[in-house]
Amino acid sequence: MDNKIKELRKEKSITQDELALAVGVTRQTVISLENGRYNASLQLAYKISKYFGMSIEEVFIFEEEN
Repeated sequence: MDNKIKELRKEKSITQDELALAVGVTRQTVISLENGRYNASLQLAYKISKYFGMSIEEVFIFEEEN
């Protein structure tokens, strides 16, 4: 699953640490999300989306696997 976290974070000029603190995860988790090595839980996806004032679908790009 792709996401726009890095782009949104840079648009708002916030650090990985600031985002991590705001949504209750570690900086390493934010790094892993941005690099596509980790898929957010529904709860975390909701927190991140809410932080940016967007819907989950606007932040996370879900591509259905066949």
